Amino acid sequence: MFLGKKGTYLRKNKENQALLQKKEVCDKYDYLTAVACGAIGGLVDIFFVGSAKSSVLQEWTDQKTDEVVKKFAKVVGWEPRETQQDNVASAIGFLEKKYKVNYDQRHTMDVDREFNMRAKNHHMMSLAHAPDLIGLFFSILNQFTSTSSFMADGKLITIKTKTFELQGRNFVAKIFCGIANWVGHLMSDIAGSSGSRGNGGRGTGIVIPFFELFQCCQFGKFSVQKDLQDVSTIALRAFEEGYDCRMGIAMAIPLVITELSIRLIWSIKQHFYLKKPLKESIPNGRHDDLRMMLLLGEGTLCVMDGADAAVRSSGNILLCFMRLNIIAWTRFILLVLKEICIRIGLREGMANTVEAYKEVNYILKEYIEQLKVLDIELFEKETKQYDNFIMLFSKAKTNKDLNRLLLDFFVSTKINQPWTGNFDKHMSDKNKKLIFK
Repeated sequence: MFLGKKGTYLRKNKENQALLQKKEVCDKYDYLTAVACGAIGGLVDIFFVGSAKSSVLQEWTDQKTDEVVKKFAKVVGWEPRETQQDNVASAIGFLEKKYKVNYDQRHTMDVDREFNMRAKNHHMMSLAHAPDLIGLFFSILNQFTSTSSFMADGKLITIKTKTFELQGRNFVAKIFCGIANWVGHLMSDIAGSSGSRGNGGRGTGIVIPFFELFQCCQFGKFSVQKDLQDVSTIALRAFEEGYDCRMGIAMAIPLVITELSIRLIWSIKQHFYLKKPLKESIPNGRHDDLRMMLLLGEGTLCVMDGADAAVRSSGNILLCFMRLNIIAWTRFILLVLKEICIRIGLREGMANTVEAYKEVNYILKEYIEQLKVLDIELFEKETKQYDNFIMLFSKAKTNKDLNRLLLDFFVSTKINQPWTGNFDKHMSDKNKKLIFK
């Protein structure tokens, strides 16, 4: 029974591994489909995303962000008057008061003139304001140590702040409170400040996840009008001009359109045209042709985006940067790196490792099932009985004593004797055999 199960399992493992390592090749229709989907995404990016100053989709994402902020504020206790139901500035003001933190310095004077900073860029320079793992780490650190961490001129700068005590009776509760403060404060900043929104402005939101790392890029000299500026300065200026998380959401839309359309068309072809089972028509990374289509589609989107940014910027690197779809470029680079890892053979090693872990897991499950049906009391009783006889055997001084003890052992354990009659006569007869049952 066990061998049968194991044999079936190993056969399925080999089938899965063969499917994982199967080389699937795109045909000309796959290439055309990928390019067409990428071109559609590129056109959406050019005409509807554009730059932070002139984006149709950004206006839509700004509105949706405002709605999310107002809903979040209501969930955590905001009770606006009838005249303030649609007033996002009121919701932001409520969140700013409810989720105060010690690292919300906004101006150069707030940081004792350690570096230059203003309200438009403090969300990028303050690392705890980043909506990613880096922001979460520095937010918890700053709240626990009453400090504030900034990235300025390519350096990490930490300043002391007023004593800030997290609520909670124990360490875990304080961590939970710190995370809640971080999330709540991000929600108060994602749509701009209450002051800027109250004056009818768009406000400065928070950065795109990991965008704050551009401040480490203290290299390059690029022309911005009459000035030469490095990458970090250009990224900071782009953020000040509206290249924030809301713009990032708008930039993600062409990417989603491209990827979903490619995956949907590929899946339809696999199931209805190639007559493959539905299970094999699920679009995932195991299929070489799908990965190549995604790579080609994202490449087409990025080429169109880069060409549009280069033409419309007229040599101004800041304008070019603000028109680049950083979300699409990041996704394209990740796809390229993933494909390189697969091509150099890392996929096969990973597949073998996965199968080995599955094999170990299967054997452990079978062992656990056998342990479940094991009678522990009977096992302990038999073991104790065997131990007692071993002690008796060690006390036997002659062969006669040993034979007698051996006979007693067979009788007490109800085990059939492997010989018949007298043991010595049985063993002296060449035709006789010891038969154990």
